[in-house]
Amino acid sequence: MDRFADIRTAALELFTRKGYEATTMADLGAAVGMRAPSLYKHVDSKQDVLARIMTATMTELLAVHRAAVATTADPVERLRRATEAHVRYHARHRLEAFVGNREIRALVEPHRGRVLALRSEYEAAFRELVEAGVATGDFHVASVKLASYAILDLGMGVAVWYREDGEYSEDTLVWQYSEFALNIVGAATRQVEPS
Repeated sequence: MDRFADIRTAALELFTRKGYEATTMADLGAAVGMRAPSLYKHVDSKQDVLARIMTATMTELLAVHRAAVATTADPVERLRRATEAHVRYHARHRLEAFVGNREIRALVEPHRGRVLALRSEYEAAFRELVEAGVATGDFHVASVKLASYAILDLGMGVAVWYREDGEYSEDTLVWQYSEFALNIVGAATRQVEPS
């Protein structure tokens, strides 16, 4: 049985609700039904739990991004697909996104450097998509970097407010946000929303 999956789930909830600093190993142990000393059979430390969560989140985001853009060379379609994947991931993994954004300051080296490098790689992937569209004349932006940051913020914001039982379905949200991203870069957008 993979106890780390249970520890990870409990840690995400506790880090979101209480914050990393205020969460203790005893809190984690109580949440998974084991004494704090027993946790050390499964994790090295609370820092280890946070680092594993954040590293896995960024690794998954990069994999989702690569898969989304792999089958087309069209700059508009690549940005649309990348944005849809980005927004969908954040809608489905709100706790990971929340912890990843709020608790980056709690990471220590070498974990902090590793996660920051992955975040930089992810941002660069979006910047490259925007640069490619500018190069082909499909996109028109004053700043490629700011455009990529704005698109990334679309997904990160979703993690804060989106709920499955809310006003918007995931598919509606993903479609509309991909339209927002294309507007940010000055691309022509589709006119018909999928049903």
